[in-house]
Amino acid sequence: MLHVIGLGLGDATDITVKGLEIIRMSDRVYLESYTSILSIDLKDLERFYGCSILEADRELVENNADEILPKDEKENVAFLVVGDPFGATTHSDLILRARAKNIKVKVIHNCSILTAIGCSGLQLYRFGETVSIPYWSIDWQPNSFYDKIISNRRRDLHTLCLLDIKIKEPTIESISKKKREYMPTRFMSVSEAVTQLLKIMEEKMEENKEEMVLLNKSSLAIGLARIGWDNQRIVACSLEKMASTDLGPPLHSLIIPATNLHPLESEFMSLYMYE
Repeated sequence: MLHVIGLGLGDATDITVKGLEIIRMSDRVYLESYTSILSIDLKDLERFYGCSILEADRELVENNADEILPKDEKENVAFLVVGDPFGATTHSDLILRARAKNIKVKVIHNCSILTAIGCSGLQLYRFGETVSIPYWSIDWQPNSFYDKIISNRRRDLHTLCLLDIKIKEPTIESISKKKREYMPTRFMSVSEAVTQLLKIMEEKMEENKEEMVLLNKSSLAIGLARIGWDNQRIVACSLEKMASTDLGPPLHSLIIPATNLHPLESEFMSLYMYE
């Protein structure tokens, strides 16, 4: 059987009892290592779980998934995911591959950033479509996430922005080569994400003045860092101020709240206001 196990957001102790029991009886244990990170390293996980853990990078999971799947009916494989197993589409693909080979799959859920953002004080049912903000390059500067934020604002909904992570990403030049070369590891900060967003807003507002009412540099933003860790941080301020706010080490997330807040949301927000 393939066991896909959510680890939660913090450290080794966030694992569920059920998940820990499965890990300790598995023949092979993999840690997916490219969509998120924990506050501790692989060695700490191995000590707590009491077993060896293999790292599963993007290339292994997306291009060589058969190496992960159980080899026969007697083998049990645990595939560990930071957050919840269904927090990233790549894990759904792994499960579908297993089912196509008639391999039994069991999923153990855990906390995800999609639910943990409730710590911001914003009501979860008022979140609209979640967006991803990618790193820009000189010749690639996508802005579709802006349109989705505006769409959510029109419906008076909050927007969770997931920020780009680059872990063992091959360089474009090396993709066609036999030997892969990798870009340096990078984690987008809230200030980097907001700087890109402000640049798009500046360009868009020249075309559509109406959108200035929906979203502008004075609009409220919430920066979240290391949610679920002992040193998590949450800051609420204008987009303009957020562009120069340092929330420290990764991981970061960004929320663009709805235009109109519920009184309880506003009261909660006052706990995080950055003057």
